Amino acid sequence: MVLNEYQEIYKAWQENPEAFWQGVAAEIDWIVQPETTFDQEMGVYGRWFPDGVCNTCYNCIDRHVDHGRAEQNALIYDSPITGKQQKYSFAELKTEVATLAAVLQDFGLEKGDRALIYMPMIPEAVFAMLACARIGVIHSVVFGGFASKELATRIDDSRPKIILTASCGLEPGKIIEYKPLLDDAVMLAEHKAETILIKQREEQNCELTKPNEYDWQHYIDNAKQENKQADCIALAATDPLYILYTSGTTGVPKGVMRDNGGHMVALKWTMSAIYGVEPGDVFWSASDVGWIVGHSYIVYGPLLHGCTTVLFEGKPIGTPDSGVFWRVIEEHKVNILFTAPTAIRAIRKEDPEGEHFKRYNLEDLRALFLAGERADPDTIKWAESCLNTPVIDHWWQTETSWTIAGNPLGLGLLPVKYGSPTVAMPGFDICILDDNQKEVADGDMGAICIKLPLPPGCFPTLWRNDKRFKESYLNDYPGYYMTADAGYKDSEGYLYIMARTDDIINVAGHRLSTGGMEEVLAEHPDVAECAVVGAADPLKGQLPVGFLVLKAGVGRSHDLIKEEVILRVREKIGPVAAFKQAYIAQRLPKTRSGKILRSTIRKIIDGEAYQVPATIDDPDILHEIASILGK
Repeated sequence: MVLNEYQEIYKAWQENPEAFWQGVAAEIDWIVQPETTFDQEMGVYGRWFPDGVCNTCYNCIDRHVDHGRAEQNALIYDSPITGKQQKYSFAELKTEVATLAAVLQDFGLEKGDRALIYMPMIPEAVFAMLACARIGVIHSVVFGGFASKELATRIDDSRPKIILTASCGLEPGKIIEYKPLLDDAVMLAEHKAETILIKQREEQNCELTKPNEYDWQHYIDNAKQENKQADCIALAATDPLYILYTSGTTGVPKGVMRDNGGHMVALKWTMSAIYGVEPGDVFWSASDVGWIVGHSYIVYGPLLHGCTTVLFEGKPIGTPDSGVFWRVIEEHKVNILFTAPTAIRAIRKEDPEGEHFKRYNLEDLRALFLAGERADPDTIKWAESCLNTPVIDHWWQTETSWTIAGNPLGLGLLPVKYGSPTVAMPGFDICILDDNQKEVADGDMGAICIKLPLPPGCFPTLWRNDKRFKESYLNDYPGYYMTADAGYKDSEGYLYIMARTDDIINVAGHRLSTGGMEEVLAEHPDVAECAVVGAADPLKGQLPVGFLVLKAGVGRSHDLIKEEVILRVREKIGPVAAFKQAYIAQRLPKTRSGKILRSTIRKIIDGEAYQVPATIDDPDILHEIASILGK
């Protein structure tokens, strides 16, 4: 591997982690500069910048206003569903956020109180997060339209003093009324919030029927008339910024807790080092504020760095077509796009020849970053050929808030190895361990673990639950954080994420990766996307079963396509895979963030009882899968 800036910086971190992060911390405006970088005696595995005092909202907004960026666009809202666009300069964003923060204070919220944010992709969702950060209120964003039962569990765990919501969310051709969902959740929850503040949308109003329900705009308008604006308050670097519940949980959810200081230090650094952007650039994360990508790279990361961030209320296809991403890039001069591989696969399915790319001027786009779901080489190569820019896979988790392994555009791109998100980022010592907690040889599959301590920005624990934090992440591999992903590293340190540990299947004693099989299926020219799961088998323990979604316009025999993919797996992975079953599906069940629900598919195949995942995008797809299987 050619020596470059990445290797020099990674080496500097390895040799003196505290000096490295102390240097990075200089990019943040502190109220009290931290003298201690890391205290290993605090918390479960240690805490970063324990004597630092800061404010995240100040660093996201006020300091840019104070230092020459007041008139620069901070936030661009683009909704192809409503046809509306709004732009907010840093000065305008400060007014909106400080006003809402004052309203929250008038409702009695103080440092340490919780606010649950249950909102669609509208500017007020961003205002709410930043207003909470401004006054030390801990926000917990729940994806808008989440099922009532799951919303209730999050209310009971976070115990919010206020719920910030809207009258409705929007999907293509559909209005999702939030009030009935929230009413049911409030009824189910044991904890009762004192206040519910509701933003009425033009597309669908709702009735305020309870004495603790208030009209958002009424209080904002009054506060503006009285020129009420809240100042940023001083917070310890270790004070909580937010709680984000991991998706797809049943029972008591896991509340990932994020602190203020380490989170700012890490995210600010990633913007230049990993994504290669500078203050003033336009950064678009095509995600939702309800997910970790939305927290880190719609709201906090870009604004900390002085970038313009795009808030998009739409879909990669159907709002109105599969060219909407390219329209947004041209219109708002987007420099970096970050989205999920499933979005690119959906676009490719509708526009396999890339005709929509040719309609737009994409000269401002410098790179496309992918994360959140396995990025198969075929999808990456297709996007590269259409965009003529680097397409960069990277890997991280809700728990970490930023890149564990990637190819850092800002430090100089490393050679690409398709199928790998590349190498560990500074702060992460990635080890591949066997069942006996020993490191495996290069190329051998194992559990992907990270040596403690985790770097700044990662979660220090679960919300009010150190015991569960240890049980879920630390106890199985003492001294390490267990990612629950499986994979291997090659001789040059390139990481390959093959599956969740649950998706490693055992076929007649052979541990095989479903991800490796999916990679082979995705290479077939007629396949738009695919999933492989392990089905129970009385003879071999498990057998792989494949599901294929074909590209638009494919007219070839489905039986022939299935025969071809079965042969490909046999040729590329070998007869040991015992891959003999493949089904053609119109679509695959996914979470709203784009992750394929493989474990639910497996339960359908095996005839096991299952709950419809709370995060599923369309429950009807499960019936379609069952019908294909004849169940």
